[in-house]
Amino acid sequence: MPRLAPCLVPVLLALTLAIPGCDSPPAPASLPEWTSADHDRSEEVSRAAAGGAPAAKAGAGKGADPLLEATWSQQCAACHGPTGHGDGPTGPMVHAADLTRADWQATVTDEQLAKTIQTGKGKMPPFPELPPKIVAGLVGRIRASRGR
Repeated sequence: MPRLAPCLVPVLLALTLAIPGCDSPPAPASLPEWTSADHDRSEEVSRAAAGGAPAAKAGAGKGADPLLEATWSQQCAACHGPTGHGDGPTGPMVHAADLTRADWQATVTDEQLAKTIQTGKGKMPPFPELPPKIVAGLVGRIRASRGR
C-alpha cells in the first residue's frame, strides 16, 4: 500500500469528514412548527385517539385566544401542568391543585377562581395585571378541563 505524504493526511481526513455534511439544511418551509401538542402525555394521546379532546386542548381550539394559551403556558403550567393536573415541574413542590378534579371544581365558584387568579392563594402568586378577559378565559379553561 502506498504511503501518503504526512501533509496530505489531515487534508484527506478533513475532506472525508466534510463530504457527508455537504447537504444543505432543510428549507424552513419544510419544517413543521413546534406546538405544545407535540408533547402530550400518553393518556392524552389515547383520549384523542378515542375521540375525546386532550385536556391540553381544553379551552383551546377554533377561536381560542393565543394570548390566553400563552398566559396559561407562562403563568400557570409551571405548577398546574399543561393540562391542569397539578403536575407541572414545580407542582409537587408547591402542592398545586389538580384543577381537573370534578370534586375540587364543585367546591369553588367562577368568582372564587377569578379572585384566586388575581390575588393569589397559599403559594400561588397573585396576577393582578391580567386583563379581565384573560382571567375569564383562564376560568373557562379550568372549567373545560373538568374530569379530564
